[in-house]
Amino acid sequence: MFDTLSDRLSATFRTLRGKGRLSDADIDETLREIRIALLEADVSLTVVKDFVAAIRERAKAEDLSKSLNPAQQIVKIVNEELIEILGGETRVLRFAKKPPTIIMLAGLQGAGKTTLAGKLAVWLKAQGHTPMLVAADLQRPNAVNQLQVVAKQAGVAAYAPQPGNGVGDPVAVARESVQVAQHHLHDVLIVDTAGRLGVDDELMQQAADIKAAVNPDEVLFVVDAMIGQDAVNTAKAFETGVGFDGVVLTKLDGDARGGAALSIARVIGKPIMFASNGEKLADFDLFHPDRMAGRILDMGDMLTLIEQAERHLDKEESQKAASKLLGLGGGEFGLQDFLGQMQAVRRMGPLSKVFGMLPGMGQMRDQLDAIDESSIDRIEAIIHSMTPAERANVSILNGSRRSRIAKGAGVQVSEVNNLVTRFVEARKMMQSMGGMMTAGGPGARKGRQAPAAKKKGRGVSGNPAKRGQAAIASAAAPVAPDPSVFGAGNMPRTEAELAEAMKDFQLPPEMQQFLNPKNKGPQR
Repeated sequence: MFDTLSDRLSATFRTLRGKGRLSDADIDETLREIRIALLEADVSLTVVKDFVAAIRERAKAEDLSKSLNPAQQIVKIVNEELIEILGGETRVLRFAKKPPTIIMLAGLQGAGKTTLAGKLAVWLKAQGHTPMLVAADLQRPNAVNQLQVVAKQAGVAAYAPQPGNGVGDPVAVARESVQVAQHHLHDVLIVDTAGRLGVDDELMQQAADIKAAVNPDEVLFVVDAMIGQDAVNTAKAFETGVGFDGVVLTKLDGDARGGAALSIARVIGKPIMFASNGEKLADFDLFHPDRMAGRILDMGDMLTLIEQAERHLDKEESQKAASKLLGLGGGEFGLQDFLGQMQAVRRMGPLSKVFGMLPGMGQMRDQLDAIDESSIDRIEAIIHSMTPAERANVSILNGSRRSRIAKGAGVQVSEVNNLVTRFVEARKMMQSMGGMMTAGGPGARKGRQAPAAKKKGRGVSGNPAKRGQAAIASAAAPVAPDPSVFGAGNMPRTEAELAEAMKDFQLPPEMQQFLNPKNKGPQR
């Protein structure tokens, strides 16, 4: 959604690179480009004025940091102001001291409240709660049936005593659902209400009556992030007529300009609490202003990527595969290991979305958009057509075997050849990188190589061949990660740790062939 805004801001910052200092004219020109970029993104004019004024004041008042060049200093200021506009800090749900916690959803027709109710239920279920959905939308045709289907997909209970389609009292349904939740020990109640227009006084009053009947702990205003400026006007109407505690943005994966996300929190004064960025029930998470600002400025979102990896990747299996791939023991990394890791990564979402969370990937957006997910399906089909022995040792794949595999997968033999060639070359590359790190080469950090333990009575062999074997064995010894960099669990947990860990991060040139599916074979 923010691709256009991100590209415009990145181009603006590039013009500042190489300058030793910024003049007032440079600052004015940069702010003009930022103002145009925000207005083109459909951000509220009031928000744009306040945003630009804050940057101007800070850019002219603050001394340039000795460790940052002027372009980096401006990016730092813009990043901090973007975080402030988006709400400043992450706002989490307030749970009732005595269950059930009641969450009421309100919003316009077509904003996606019913689907979002299922997404929120899945998210709460993963947190250890037992939510129940309440069908209080008795106005829209088939709304009750849709909620029941969504609840079944989410694996949670649904309370739907009325058929809907204009029949039934939604206030009574919401009131009765509280007792049902208490009886069946559901600790969270998600009340789905009818979509309405800001000018519809009757439906607005109905929402206010439901709120008075159940006294919800949280009222969430669900807004379609693609409707632009009208989202702010609608939010004002709901705040006046019903009142709400937080905002949920839906359809963040759309191609609209996204001005609502940058306007609504500042104009209404209510935090954005959740964001939905896909059609699947799992495409939903807490809204982090700092991470969203980082995505807009093409700084990546490594913390979200790490959280998704921890949710979808098996730590033990990943460590075994990494040891094999880096040549640290446990056998040779084969296509079966590759298939398992590839499937685990795909569970994190589309590959373009996963790669897009890496810093600087905004400059490779065309390559990311060109990733063909169906080509991954063909790779899986090719590997599934192999025998276990062939997956473990690709060197036994002669012509007849490759022909049989191609027929089984429904592809050409050339595709099998390309897969095997690229896999072997990538494995060699990773094993060489692992050797460099373990041997204290260019990829190793200073001070990470543990000193070898002295063995009493054993000296250096006078045989050159034995000395060479000993050196290879010593270089192959695994080296423990530096806890001062990666913290507990060997993973970056704070922004400072992440910045240190990613300071020298660069994708190897060899990975370009995997980001560009148009390549038919390894680059040479």
